Amino acid sequence: MKHSLKIALLAAGLFAVTQVHAQSKVSRDAKAVGHKTSEIAAKSKAAVVDKKYKGKQGPGGQTVYIDKYSHYYYVNSKGHKYYLKKSQLRNK
Repeated sequence: MKHSLKIALLAAGLFAVTQVHAQSKVSRDAKAVGHKTSEIAAKSKAAVVDKKYKGKQGPGGQTVYIDKYSHYYYVNSKGHKYYLKKSQLRNK
């Protein structure tokens, strides 16, 4: 009886651990998909609404856009806009 109880507890513990691990992986993957979707949407909007700055790039080689107020910005991998000073722009 003791032996079968130990086996049942071990099986239940393993089942619980694998479920928690699978849930954390799904959560991490869902967050990555959300960031990528946000990035694509922000870059698409920027390409349609604002002008690209053809001769310049951001500090990390990003595409630089100019909004209607003549502010320079780029879109990062999470879809957020980062505004740049003119001194932060690099030549291509």
